[in-house]
Amino acid sequence: MTEQPKILIVDDEQIVRESLTNWLKEDGYQVDAAGDGPEALGKIRRLPFHIVLLDLKMPGMDGIQVLQEIKKDFPDTEVILMTAYGSVHTAVEAIRAGAYDYIVKPFDPEEVGLLIKKILEHKNLVMENLLLRQKLEEKYEFEDLIGKSAPMQQVFELIRQVAPTQATVMITGESGTGKELVAKAIHAISPRRFEPFIPLSCGALPDTLLESELFGYEKGAFTGAQHTKKGRFEMADGGTLFLDEIGEISLKTQIDLLRVLQEKSFRRLGGTDMIKVDVHIISATNRNLQEAIAQGLFRSDLYYRLNVVTVLLPPLRERREDIPLLAKHFLKRYAIEINKKIERLSPAALDQLMAYNWPGNVRELENAIERAVVISMGHELTPGDFAFLQASPGAPVGYSSKNLQELEKQHIQKILEENHWNISKSAADLGIDRVTLYNKIKKYGFERKDN
Repeated sequence: MTEQPKILIVDDEQIVRESLTNWLKEDGYQVDAAGDGPEALGKIRRLPFHIVLLDLKMPGMDGIQVLQEIKKDFPDTEVILMTAYGSVHTAVEAIRAGAYDYIVKPFDPEEVGLLIKKILEHKNLVMENLLLRQKLEEKYEFEDLIGKSAPMQQVFELIRQVAPTQATVMITGESGTGKELVAKAIHAISPRRFEPFIPLSCGALPDTLLESELFGYEKGAFTGAQHTKKGRFEMADGGTLFLDEIGEISLKTQIDLLRVLQEKSFRRLGGTDMIKVDVHIISATNRNLQEAIAQGLFRSDLYYRLNVVTVLLPPLRERREDIPLLAKHFLKRYAIEINKKIERLSPAALDQLMAYNWPGNVRELENAIERAVVISMGHELTPGDFAFLQASPGAPVGYSSKNLQELEKQHIQKILEENHWNISKSAADLGIDRVTLYNKIKKYGFERKDN
């Protein structure tokens, strides 16, 4: 604890207040005192204390009432009850009300000092664990991307490598894997981070509208063009332009885009002036553009211009060890947003999420957590809150049992047999490390049967 610990003495006897105050100040603590409950609560609300030494028997509000008020508003403040009427009943009542411990008058100053040191050591340990947890979370989070799996750690490293450069980046992966998050992460740590990040979903727009969105237009360029409008290239000048679903643009727009990449300038629709821009281009696609090139649907020269660096985002089913991290992240977000006190997923619910195939990837997982938070009636998410997943077409098929442990057993056995017991390949297919796979083999008693 870096700041000086603050202790409040609450007792209606002046001699107790003064003696305790003197003892604790000699030990280096910051100490204040109050003669009754209302005065104590007033001091705590103005300046929170780490520890309160609280008399049980006081006129007006007794110690238990003051304790309850303190724990309601300041749950991290530890309270030690002081009583001349030591009994098991008093101790139980005090602990139930939230007291850390109680001491019986008359007490030894050394006893009080040791108890306070014990509390502060506990607080320091809690804080260290919290900081360690935060550091671990930072290690597994990159901007809004989350993952401790080897594939995601490789993505994080590639982001760090490409961000300082001007190289065009193409992000590939299935729908819902987080391609725009990768683009934002690259922009966020690049030299352009203080300039605009402008996204455009190319697949959502017809060809003529896409052209005007990219390059803008002059007033009167077409019917309805009542004023001049900047396109996304101009809006992104100095910053980053993210072109999502790049594989959906027409061959004509591909030619226009290639010209801008080569010349770093363009004309608005209906315009005559060349407009120069300095834009970092990041594109994304869930299509196989090599196949599109072979089919004559995508220009190879544009592909190589856009694809100087490739970032491949793995589907969620290939990085299952990230599911608990992602699920807890989304649970925290939506519990706050929907204002529900749901703090965790039950082990059975987490097993259920781990067993599901997630055809919609991270986006589907996020949607599932949000939906479960909305319908949940308890303080933790249970399998019943995810009943809607059972009917999903993305669930694993070909297994005879609905029991999650049995499903896992059958799935691992199937992967081992398909890979002829190649442990490295099987572990990679399962999205787990070799040690975990060996443990699963031992757990389920698998034996290799060579024909």
